[in-house]
Amino acid sequence: MPHHAATVPGSAWVARWVGALLCLAVAAIHVVDQGGITATRDPNYIGIAYHVLEIAAVVTAVLLLIGFVRPGWLLAAGVAVGPLLGYILSRGPGLPDFRDDIGNWTEPLGLVSLAVEGALLLLSVPLFVRSLRRRTY
Repeated sequence: MPHHAATVPGSAWVARWVGALLCLAVAAIHVVDQGGITATRDPNYIGIAYHVLEIAAVVTAVLLLIGFVRPGWLLAAGVAVGPLLGYILSRGPGLPDFRDDIGNWTEPLGLVSLAVEGALLLLSVPLFVRSLRRRTY
């Protein structure tokens, strides 16, 4: 598959930079929430999910910046949807062995996270759909 990063219009570059920065913001928010890069949340599956999300967010930012837009925007949507779903489940019914956040809908870091993830989702989905119509990879 050919690499078409050099032919991407200026507005697409701006969108890719914004998407990459939003992905890095998602990673940073979750690093802060877990207590640092080397810390792990309890229960263990939550901690692992945080680390997977942080790595995926950084990889996604790199993909967007180097011009692999189709996989980049698809992963960006996942980086947005995953924590949004986790927020809803952890504050609503709760998760197995993790009931600390039930009803904690207004936690400031959680609200910032929702805003960043919502913006990333609103940006990534239409741009992924557009990438399907073009021959850029």
